[in-house]
Amino acid sequence: MKKSNFVIISGCSGGGKSSLIEALGARGHATVPEPGRRIVRNELVTGGTALPWIDMAGFAARAVEMALADRAGARRLPGWVFFDRGLIDAAVALEHATGETVTARVARKHRYADTVFLAPPWPELYQTDDERRASMAEAIAEYERLALAYPSLGYSLIELPRASVAERADFVLKTLGG
Repeated sequence: MKKSNFVIISGCSGGGKSSLIEALGARGHATVPEPGRRIVRNELVTGGTALPWIDMAGFAARAVEMALADRAGARRLPGWVFFDRGLIDAAVALEHATGETVTARVARKHRYADTVFLAPPWPELYQTDDERRASMAEAIAEYERLALAYPSLGYSLIELPRASVAERADFVLKTLGG
């Protein structure tokens, strides 16, 4: 199997994933923004209901579709491509919302790099806003689902340090070998 250059930054909502992705992008790496945030922004602007606090199953299904499109769009990008969440996170959310077993099937067909970076719960950073309405307890529950799902799919988890964004970016790149 070809080794993937697609790297997932996953973990707890409000754990600094998006800031890390932006920092990696500023250093010249290809990045893919979080599907969930893009969906929420669009639904809020258009009056849609595929929002996690209204229709979690609809939201998660849209996130799966968007993550698949993101992967297709990133196929020819050279070097590391960093995904803010991505397909596995979306599949785990869909499975949680519907009870439908989808994660293992999706993960087999669409593999990422074996190392997944996981942002731990970081209450000092966590904030709700118009796009993020889940409580810290809900964010931690999601984190725990992801922390179980990735290893069950054959991924190695590396927890991101509670450090500055620049230090986290250095840590990720050093871990990946450059």
